[in-house]
Amino acid sequence: MTPRPDPPRRWWRPARPRDGGPADSGTGDAPGAHEPAPPEEAAPSGITVRPHPHGASPERTGSWRAGLSLEQLRRSSEAGPDREGRPAALSVRVLRLMTLILAVALAYYGAGRLGLLRQVVVEGATVTPLWLPSGVAVAALFAFGPRITPGIALGMLAVTSSISPVSGYSVLMAVGNTLAPLASWYLLRLVGFRPSLERLRDGLALVFLGALGGMTVSAAVGTGTLLATDKILTSHAWPVWAAWWAGDALGVLVVVPVLVVLIRPRLPRDALGWVELLGLFAVTAALTWVAIYSPLDLLFLVFPLLIWAALRFELTGSAPAALIVSVLAVTAATNQQGPFAGRAMGEIMVNLQAFNVSVALTGLLLSSLVTERRHVRERIEDACQELAEVVDTLAPGASGRRARGAGTLGPEEGEGHGKSGAGWGAG
Repeated sequence: MTPRPDPPRRWWRPARPRDGGPADSGTGDAPGAHEPAPPEEAAPSGITVRPHPHGASPERTGSWRAGLSLEQLRRSSEAGPDREGRPAALSVRVLRLMTLILAVALAYYGAGRLGLLRQVVVEGATVTPLWLPSGVAVAALFAFGPRITPGIALGMLAVTSSISPVSGYSVLMAVGNTLAPLASWYLLRLVGFRPSLERLRDGLALVFLGALGGMTVSAAVGTGTLLATDKILTSHAWPVWAAWWAGDALGVLVVVPVLVVLIRPRLPRDALGWVELLGLFAVTAALTWVAIYSPLDLLFLVFPLLIWAALRFELTGSAPAALIVSVLAVTAATNQQGPFAGRAMGEIMVNLQAFNVSVALTGLLLSSLVTERRHVRERIEDACQELAEVVDTLAPGASGRRARGAGTLGPEEGEGHGKSGAGWGAG
């Protein structure tokens, strides 16, 4: 008897039973191939719902949204109470944004009034050696984004209107002082700047891009406006531009680190640390005053204090110390006292800004470097701890045996290792 050949294997699966009915396994075509498309059903809300492909009703799927299209869901979300809630949520966001803009404008105005307390006249133009609002604007942009830009412009208009009536000149000043922080913010974002200033590259970026780079915009607009209004001569444009640029750049270098410390403070944990920190600030102020008003040129004495502040307290110590030194130096320069006495205003501005930039650079870069090294050391310690846990998991007691083995070293070896470890810890 000749055996019958095996039937060919079908690539489809038998039809599943519908609503408890028997499976249609005897057909030669794929299940459902010649069946008409199921009609659409209407949901209670009036939305058309496509039934489940295997015949199950939408109620059995657990949700009416099982067969809804995206467009129908979008239309349904626009109806009902959501439509009434959207204007309320939008008004809350608008009110919050207006509050932020007003707060930034008030902070900019307050910093501007402080900056106007000390002014100098360079080749017929009045400039401020330390323009604090530039640092406030850059910090606000990183905190809240470019949406608070109107607050910077309003703050600058308020500052200029407090000393003279509003005119086209004050509007151009506001434009320049608004575009400069925006340029700094954009340049810093291009290089991945972190406002926490915990890396050396962040400190370098703030110095060369945020301060020295972006503030060229405000200096160019301000000097160009003075030239266009015939308030200065063409031959005096370069000294005025340099003084304007240095004052705005110094404001970024001094104010931004201080605001970072205020927002994210790393304060001492014990009373002795607080005594050392406050004593450091007091000694810095006293020694700076002595160095400035001494008949000898002793300004270099402030740098060991800045190094001490950066090494011991990182940005928490170096930023306020740099601010103290810069304010005292600006006060002496505007009064033409100490090392700034008997000099032309151009020479005073060059010496003052070179000294202040050196102070800010020393404190900022050294503190960033120390913070970065501390983070690297903490990551290495965490990795060693995780590795020890893995070793204990794979071979329980192995790390304990190693520790006991290390304790059984000879006196000479033990002393040598102990000295080496003490030296690294001290460093």
